[in-house]
Amino acid sequence: MSTPPAPGGGRRPRADAERNRALVLAAARALFEERGAEVQMPEVARAAGVGVGTLYRHFPSKQALVEAAAEQRFAGILELALTDCLREPEAGQGLARYLHHVGGTLAASPGLTAAAQSATGSSAPGGRTRGALEEAVAALIAQGRAAGTLRPDLTVADVYMIVGGLSGIIRTGSGDWRRFLDLTFDGLRPRGHG
Repeated sequence: MSTPPAPGGGRRPRADAERNRALVLAAARALFEERGAEVQMPEVARAAGVGVGTLYRHFPSKQALVEAAAEQRFAGILELALTDCLREPEAGQGLARYLHHVGGTLAASPGLTAAAQSATGSSAPGGRTRGALEEAVAALIAQGRAAGTLRPDLTVADVYMIVGGLSGIIRTGSGDWRRFLDLTFDGLRPRGHG
């Protein structure tokens, strides 16, 4: 019995292959969150309950696995931005909610951030997720400007710079990331507003 074609013409992965990939990704994410870059591929395979060959069939390198785990985390951040932050009932507070969520997510999984930094040289999202996050952040900025809570010259690049600072503070343990955001939001208010 052949596998039906996937939308777009490619072959649809078998159900067991999809299940194995999900098991590997969940195990890898948990291990990276706990121990960072020191996690080895055979450990991930054992934790997922699959063979090493199955692991490498889905993720040909540790870098590919780290990138997929980080991408999954960014997809969760994007989902929150689109479903909750853009619908924040308090006018102009969507960006604050978004940045607090990002901080909480990074603080809950510093090992994954460190693993991504080690494997790829960056802990920032890439590809389609980055583009979608940039669009969501631009919409949050526009909402804040319209509500009069954000300065008119704030850009998406500025928000990425803030997230980079937030990530560095959390990764190095060099301060309280919530205080950093409080101070940051003081600087994001339009001039002349207290």
